[in-house]
Amino acid sequence: MLEKGQSYLTKVWQQLDWVLFFSIVPILAAGLITMNSFVGNNYFFDKQIISIGISMAIFFILSLVDFRFLRRTSVIVTLFLVSCTILMVLFILGHVSKGAQSWFRFGSYALEPGDPIKLIVILLLAKYFSRRHIEIANIRHIFVSGFYALIIFLLIFLQPDFGSAIIIFCIWFGMVFASGISKKHIMAVILVGVILFGGAWFYVLKPYQKDRIVNFVHPLANIRGSGYNAYQSTIAVGSGQIMGKGIGYGTQSRLNFLPEYQTDFIFAAFAEEWGFVGAMIIIILATIFIWRIFLNALDGATNFEMLYGVGLAVFFASHFIINIGMNIGILPVTGITVPFMSYGGTHLLTEFVGLGILMGMRRYRKVAGLTPGSSDIVGVGG
Repeated sequence: MLEKGQSYLTKVWQQLDWVLFFSIVPILAAGLITMNSFVGNNYFFDKQIISIGISMAIFFILSLVDFRFLRRTSVIVTLFLVSCTILMVLFILGHVSKGAQSWFRFGSYALEPGDPIKLIVILLLAKYFSRRHIEIANIRHIFVSGFYALIIFLLIFLQPDFGSAIIIFCIWFGMVFASGISKKHIMAVILVGVILFGGAWFYVLKPYQKDRIVNFVHPLANIRGSGYNAYQSTIAVGSGQIMGKGIGYGTQSRLNFLPEYQTDFIFAAFAEEWGFVGAMIIIILATIFIWRIFLNALDGATNFEMLYGVGLAVFFASHFIINIGMNIGILPVTGITVPFMSYGGTHLLTEFVGLGILMGMRRYRKVAGLTPGSSDIVGVGG
């Protein structure tokens, strides 16, 4: 019995995507080094170490789980309804921080439900599109899937947490694009959206509302106000030059010019210390990591697993692109973290849970002779 158990664990161990896992480790290390550079009492560093340990343990445990039960409609619907309920309860019991009611507070610990609920959105859309792959060309699937995502989007947007709401939109759009829906239909919907926005800009929005949108889209236009954080971030990145100032010598962070250096602007703090070379290493590692997720998606046993992998890749790519974009001043500041690098237990746990589910799906990717294009297994879907 012991030998059988050991052989099972060995097989699981061998089936993990170690290239994916080890592309994450340097990003984790980069975040820890940056946090430890500027804080004398190592508060963020110590808590992040604990969060990483817990998250990695859950990742390995989830990689042992058979996740075919997630194909059941009853499971997905339950997860969706629970998510909506939690987000609504947040408006009553949530802790307000920096103007957003996005957290449940438990003593010195806080939980942000919006992060794990992003995974629920991926599972929901993967289930929806996988069951309709034959009739997917119908334009109504854009609107029906959009309605499901819109419910979560609005509940998060109204907290207000615009950053997480943007990620929800990116996940929906990316999965719609990958699902096989006619690109003409997608472009038609985008065109309608642009026309409606244009009409609102010229005939509905008041001047002060237009100013708010301009300041959001181009924060560097108001560096003494809404653009202050973005401006300091670009200074930090630029001052790192090619090789950086060295560990602990990032003046923008050490002198507190750069706000939120351990979360939203940790990439800028890292780039100041490690320079262009260090920043490119992080970008290359992130690219390898996301590419490995796509490769795992292509090996999915059914459309559900494939679409889950695509959604997960979009989730991570959106976080990396938007955060790095706002750190170098080309995208609006939205409070989106860098995966595995920024401080925070909830987002770390969400990221490792998402990958743990992917690794669990990887174990049965060739089950019962199914091909990646197959539909749900008979008796499992519903």
